[in-house]
Amino acid sequence: MESPFFLLTILLFLSSSPAAVKSKPGASNDLVRSSCVHASYPSLCFRTLSSYSGPADTPRDLAQAAVKVSLSRARKVSTLLRRKVAGKSKRERAALSDCVEQISDSVDELSKTLGELKHLRGETLGFQLSNAQTWVSAALTNEDTCLDGFKGVEGKVKSEVKRKMTNVAKVTSNALYMINRLNENRS
Repeated sequence: MESPFFLLTILLFLSSSPAAVKSKPGASNDLVRSSCVHASYPSLCFRTLSSYSGPADTPRDLAQAAVKVSLSRARKVSTLLRRKVAGKSKRERAALSDCVEQISDSVDELSKTLGELKHLRGETLGFQLSNAQTWVSAALTNEDTCLDGFKGVEGKVKSEVKRKMTNVAKVTSNALYMINRLNENRS
């Protein structure tokens, strides 16, 4: 007869093996993969949503997760831009200030979208999804407008803002795609 300590050791070893540890259950990962395949940025979509720690078992979960990713990144960029405004040339300060306002508007619109997606109801589903699409589209426009403010500005600040805003725009575009899929599946 094996000792209880030996059996416990074997059990702990087996439960911690790589085959026993997964970031997402297979079905959930399959949903992410099949949902992201036609997104504007499919590899980014798969990477961000398959590593998302919340539920991702339904298309609605994925749409909410995509908006949460976009909102989180927009908030981080907003914080970064607020810190950069001081000590730059007049033109850079103006562009950064406009950008802070634009990204702040995007954060508001993405927050409203997330609230709407959390409370979808059958009788108002079409209206709610239309609102979500409008708000995410507006967030994308704000992100583009931010970059437009840097025309005629060169240097490190512009390239850093462009890189950060492009990343936010890509995850926001993927969020819009997930919401559009919800609306298509409704029909």
